[in-house]
Amino acid sequence: EIKKTSNRKLPKSSVLPDLLKCTFYNINRRDLHVKEAWAQGFTGRGVVITILDDGIEKDHPDLAQNYDPDASYDVNDRDPDPQPRYTQLNDNRHGTRCAGEVAAAANNGVCGVGVAYNARIGGVRMLDGEVTDVVEAQSLSLNSQHIHIYSASWGPEDDGKTVDGPAKLAKEAFLQGVTEGRGGLGSIFVWASGNGGREKDSCNCDGYTNSIYTLSISSTTQYGNVPWYSEACSSTLATTYSSGNLNEKQIVTTDLRKKCTDSHTGTSASAPLAAGIIALALEANMNLTWRDMQHLVVRTAHPAHLITSDWRTNGVGRLVSHSYGYGLLDASAMVALARNWSSVGPQHKCVIDMEVRNQLLFSKSVEACSGQLDFVSSLEHVQARLTLSYSHRGNLAIHLISPLGTRSTLLAPRPQDNSAEGFNDWAFMTTHAWDEDPRGEWTLEIENVAGLNDYGVLSQFTLILYGTGSSSADLSASDFSRPSNNSCKTFDAQQICIGEKIRMRAHTH
Repeated sequence: EIKKTSNRKLPKSSVLPDLLKCTFYNINRRDLHVKEAWAQGFTGRGVVITILDDGIEKDHPDLAQNYDPDASYDVNDRDPDPQPRYTQLNDNRHGTRCAGEVAAAANNGVCGVGVAYNARIGGVRMLDGEVTDVVEAQSLSLNSQHIHIYSASWGPEDDGKTVDGPAKLAKEAFLQGVTEGRGGLGSIFVWASGNGGREKDSCNCDGYTNSIYTLSISSTTQYGNVPWYSEACSSTLATTYSSGNLNEKQIVTTDLRKKCTDSHTGTSASAPLAAGIIALALEANMNLTWRDMQHLVVRTAHPAHLITSDWRTNGVGRLVSHSYGYGLLDASAMVALARNWSSVGPQHKCVIDMEVRNQLLFSKSVEACSGQLDFVSSLEHVQARLTLSYSHRGNLAIHLISPLGTRSTLLAPRPQDNSAEGFNDWAFMTTHAWDEDPRGEWTLEIENVAGLNDYGVLSQFTLILYGTGSSSADLSASDFSRPSNNSCKTFDAQQICIGEKIRMRAHTH
C-alpha cells in the first residue's frame, strides 16, 4: 500500500489481541532482532519520529500515549491537527498504519506493539490534497530541531515510465535538513523504495528514494522472497519485512477508527519498521549524524534468509543486491554498534567531468580529487549525472563499474517507458561501492536491449564521489592493496574483508 501509487484492494482489517508475534518477530529466527535490542535497554525513549502521509489518528488507543503534537501538522488544511479525513472507503488510513508500526504503545492490550514503543510519534497530513513542491518542502522541514526522523512512503507514480523527483523547494528542504536539522547532526529521512515491481519500474527513476539524503528501504516477504511489488535499483540501502503472496503474513498495526489490522502491505510498511529500528539506534547514541546512521545500516544489515539471484560481493567483501541493498536490518547489531560509534569525518564531494564523446562504453581513470581538499579515499554514495537523449528510453540499460569491479545497475530496462525524452542531468545513484577506494578506472556502460532502430546521444556524464578523505599519503590507485572481488575468506564484525588481500592493479577494458 503506497499513497499516490497503488490501487490494490486490501482485505478488511480485523481486531487482534496485543501481540508478541509482531511484524518484526518470527519464531523461526527470520526476524529483525528487535526483541534483542529491547533486551539491551533500547525502546526509542527520547526519540521523535514523524510520519509524512495522509495524517495520523492521534487519539487511537495505541498511539495516544506516545503522540507528539510538536511533531505534527496538517499541511493540507494549514492547521496543527493531523487527524485524517474520514471517508466511507477509509482512504486515509495509511499514515495511521505506518505510525503504529513505529510507536504503538506496549502492554496495553491493544493491537500490536511498535518497534520503538517508547518513542514520540507525530504525523504530517500532506498527501490528502494537491502534493505541490511547497507542500513537500513544508513537510520535510517541519520542526527540524525537534523531530529526529521523518518516515515517508510516497513518491512519483510507480508506473514504470515516470522519471521524477523533488523539485526546487523540496531539494532545498532535504539539503537544509541534513546540514541544519537536529542541531547540525542532520535530519534522518527514511524512504520506501517503491511498489512498481509489476510494471518493472526502477527506483533509480524516483528522485526521492534515489537521493543520497534518504535512507531507502525495500521489502522482503515472510519467506524471504522478493515481493511482486518490489523495485530493484542500486540506491536501496537495506530491507525489512512486509507482505508477500497470499500464503504469507502481512503487517500487523494500528488502523483507522481506533481499530487494528493484520493486512498492511508493500514497501510502505517496510520504511516505518526501519524508522523504528533507526530510533532504537539513535537512543543508543544521540550524537549520530545522518551519514553515521547509513554507515551503521551498511555494516549491520545482512543477507540472512533473503532469496535473490543478484547477490554480489563488492570490492570490500560485502554482499549487496539491487533488490535488498545490504540485506535485512538487524536492530540488535545496530544498537550495539551505535553505542560506541565514532562519527565519520566530514563528507567530501569530488566532482569529475568525464568529457564524453558520444560513446556507449566509456572508461576513465580518476584520482578522486587526490591532493585536494575534496579528496575521497573511502566511498559512500556515488552519483552518475547523465544527460542523454534517446528515442526509446525504456530500452536502455545503464551500468557503472567501480575500479574494484563492483557493477551497479543504474537503470534496468523499463518495458512501459516509451518516452523519447531521455534524461536531463539525472543523478543515478549507487550505494554498492560503499567503503571502496574510488581511485582507478570507472566504466559506464549504456546498452540498448531491444529496438534496432533506437538512437541517442550521451552529451554529459559527471561522476560525483561522496565519502570521507584520509589524511594518509595519497597512494596511487594502481598499487593500492585491496581485496579482489571474490578472494575474501575472512570478514571482521562489520563484514569488511580482512583475509586474503592481494595486490591488484585497477583493471582496464
